[in-house]
Amino acid sequence: MSTFDWIIRLVSEYWQSFLVGTGNTMLMALVGTAAGFVIGLLIAMVRTIPIGEGASPFRKWVFRIVNFILNAYVEIIRGTPMLVQALIIHYSLFVPLKMHHLLSAIIIISFNTGAYMAEIVRGGIMSIDKGQFEGAHAVGMTHWQTMVHVILPQAVRNIMPSIGNEFVVNIKDSSVLSVISITELMFASKQAGGSYSKFVPAYLICAFIYFVLTFTVTRILRFAEKKMEGGASYTICGSQSDPSAEIRLTKQEERIGE
Repeated sequence: MSTFDWIIRLVSEYWQSFLVGTGNTMLMALVGTAAGFVIGLLIAMVRTIPIGEGASPFRKWVFRIVNFILNAYVEIIRGTPMLVQALIIHYSLFVPLKMHHLLSAIIIISFNTGAYMAEIVRGGIMSIDKGQFEGAHAVGMTHWQTMVHVILPQAVRNIMPSIGNEFVVNIKDSSVLSVISITELMFASKQAGGSYSKFVPAYLICAFIYFVLTFTVTRILRFAEKKMEGGASYTICGSQSDPSAEIRLTKQEERIGE
């Protein structure tokens, strides 16, 4: 039988496994990205709290300790592969707790994504003009009120492309969680290929499904970005796949530059 014939046979026999694996992959990526965004948002807000010279020594020390812990979390997670994180966290924490593998995978993706989101959100906050912070404080707003009502609505709009990119990355990176026996797309492909020792056709099916998922999600996100873009300028903050920052100018600014 040719490779194409084996692809047809594996799809006809294991289409349900591929379907379940695809569903679990999308579930992990979607929930993990949303939870990671919340984690990153909270971390970025805490890390941008201003500590004035008049603050008490106790408050300064508490802030330094909290900031050190958050920085350590971000650096450790960003400096180690998700595969290693999954093996360590799952087998040292979640296995003794007898946690469901799917829930374990979602938590792992959430914590991994949270570290990257923390830097993305922090970059979005830093891109907002300082005059808006000063203006909000001048009318009596606290740091949290300034963040919630003035800064974050603009920052989140600016970083939407990067948030969408993290979602696409999580769809692909969730494949490494097959090592903890999650029935996701990669795991389903291994099972289908192993039944006949035909791994190449199974992985070709897997690659095609990943491509369809990422291509579709990318087009939907681009459509959403265009709807949100309007005529205002914004800054696209870097993500784990592209750490460099890109500034997109307004149409008027582009005309002036020309």
